[in-house]
Amino acid sequence: MPRYDFARFLNVRTAYAASPNPDGSRVAFLHDVTGVPQVWSVASTGGWPEQVTFFGERVSALEYSPSGEWVLFGMDSGGNERQGLYVASPSGEEVVPLETEPDVIHSWGAWSPDGKQVAFASNRRDQRYFDVYVRPLDGDSRMALQQDGTNSAVAWSPEGRYLVIARANTNLDNDLYLLDLRSGEVELLTPHEGEALFYSAHFAGDDALLLISNLDREFAAPARLDLRSRRMSFLQDTEWDAEALTCSPDGRVVAYTLNEDGYSRLYLSRDGAQIEVSGLPDGVVADMSLSRDGSSLVLTLTGPTLNANVWAVDTSSGRVRRVTRASRAGIPDDALSEPGLVRFTSFDGLSVPAFLYTPRDAAPPLPVVVHVHGGPESQARPAFNPTIQYLAHRGFGVLVPNVRGSTGYGKAYTHLDDVRRRMDSVADLAAAVRWLKESGTAAPDRIAVMGGSYGGFMTLAALTTYPDLWAAGVDTVGIANFVTFLENTGPWRRRLREAEYGSLEHDREFLESISPINHVDRITAPLLVIHGANDPRVPVGEAEQIVEGLRAGGREVEYLRYEDEGHGIVRLPNRISSSEATAAFLERHLERREEASMSEEREAAVNREEQPERGGVPGEGAGRVEEIGKSGVYPMSEVEEAPDDAEVRTEAAWGQGERGAEGYKDHGDSELSEYADEKGLGGLSGESQNDPVDEERE
Repeated sequence: MPRYDFARFLNVRTAYAASPNPDGSRVAFLHDVTGVPQVWSVASTGGWPEQVTFFGERVSALEYSPSGEWVLFGMDSGGNERQGLYVASPSGEEVVPLETEPDVIHSWGAWSPDGKQVAFASNRRDQRYFDVYVRPLDGDSRMALQQDGTNSAVAWSPEGRYLVIARANTNLDNDLYLLDLRSGEVELLTPHEGEALFYSAHFAGDDALLLISNLDREFAAPARLDLRSRRMSFLQDTEWDAEALTCSPDGRVVAYTLNEDGYSRLYLSRDGAQIEVSGLPDGVVADMSLSRDGSSLVLTLTGPTLNANVWAVDTSSGRVRRVTRASRAGIPDDALSEPGLVRFTSFDGLSVPAFLYTPRDAAPPLPVVVHVHGGPESQARPAFNPTIQYLAHRGFGVLVPNVRGSTGYGKAYTHLDDVRRRMDSVADLAAAVRWLKESGTAAPDRIAVMGGSYGGFMTLAALTTYPDLWAAGVDTVGIANFVTFLENTGPWRRRLREAEYGSLEHDREFLESISPINHVDRITAPLLVIHGANDPRVPVGEAEQIVEGLRAGGREVEYLRYEDEGHGIVRLPNRISSSEATAAFLERHLERREEASMSEEREAAVNREEQPERGGVPGEGAGRVEEIGKSGVYPMSEVEEAPDDAEVRTEAAWGQGERGAEGYKDHGDSELSEYADEKGLGGLSGESQNDPVDEERE
């Protein structure tokens, strides 16, 4: 079988976030063929797509207007998540900025039924809070709701008078309100005790909402909220969480998905009759949207070996067709790995589910990477992940666990890692290693751990708590210090994050006790750290603390910092450089012991020849490898050239050397996990640039 390099896997394209025009004849969607996601358009029957937007920044928050005259989209700068809102004509001939204050987040909400107004949430009044605004396309925005909380506009009533508002109490508890746009009156629709979620709300006619809720139940299910009686009734009892729902404006056509052990199952009904959907491959469904006449359902589908593409379902017949043909970069099926679903037992008897990817042409025991998702209120799903597929292609096993605290397995499971139980989820990783060894899957001395965002914290916590288990670690945009993280994260995020992790006021001592930075001396495995300088969620100072701490102790650490990225690596040139560095790092440290020993001897010989004799502190300046270069031009015409300031410095430092840690700060990075980090695809793993309530991953 031919061997493919990492760049080939990263050139696998995605098409997602589809929105149909009113009659379903055309579909707008996001596509990353240029290197960053842009708006494209194609006939719903398929064919050659047309590019609509042409920016160097990633585009998000896509939706056709009800009139079909405009396509709304969002865009930030350098990954800073300060999203602005724009509209483009469907052909792309005209682009009109609507809300673009550079230091403000504008979170997309909904179109008015006539397509002449938009509703959105923004923190322009106070960075800590999101108010709701309404704006005519030909006028100025006005504040429709002011409230010191995290509000978002969810749905506009068919006659245009009311907006449904969602307000987050915590990441796992929210409420819906009905806002009268004429009087300004606000009415609570979802009074409840305890914790409950209400999401995917859509008007089904003037008098009802269809939505998903887990009110008074373990698993979320589709429900109907009668707006006259204010009573909610569940439409189905479920043993898995319902994850998304959409319906036609009159409520005649309804589609929803259940998350069954990570895989999506699509249910479709028309006029109350179930429609059997045939021909949709197994995988993860996201971004469902119905044409206004209800004739066509479009969605994003991805699977372990299927890159994300847009599919359409005829709601009368249930027939499925693939709409887009995002390239899989010429990689054949036999170069990709289908995971097995396994379960292992943790320290307290808890059964922990995981996906296990193994190479097709290698037998155990294998070098294995434990790949930890972000969140923690998130879930590893069987979606296409180029990093996982490349590692399996190169002979690694990859175990992707859904440790306690993950979503998708009911309320109780999600709460097993709350605050003081945080480190129980790290103990699940130790149990995963034990299972890998006892099952004969992994070579005991060749197991690494890696993760992004909250998964980055889990990586660092695993390395500090169980240092003897790991041969290497990779931390991408991870938390090193919960105190500085909560002090410095975006002010609009702190309250919701403290609900999960604990507050600085009441739990500071505990947060300090579990912060990896305070146990950095326990890390013995080599570590690669990757971060974006513009990260508003986990500021880059988290990375630099852990790097400086390791250097001070003379430990092996490599650091990649990207000046034009935020919370995750989005731009294709940067993704290629960071991913290739990750692969080289893992291959170097998960070699067979005898090969590693020979490699170390060769490296030591080179160092003796090339390094001047040094006295003083042991390890000072020894073996530092430094590469400086642009992350830019690759031999593909469709890849955008990196900007001149997209400089990357890769450092492997055993000790600080002559320049010290401060000398590396001034230069100029995934699944959602993560799939979203790697593909810029929010709907598949919880990462959303569109909804301030969606804080699924750090």
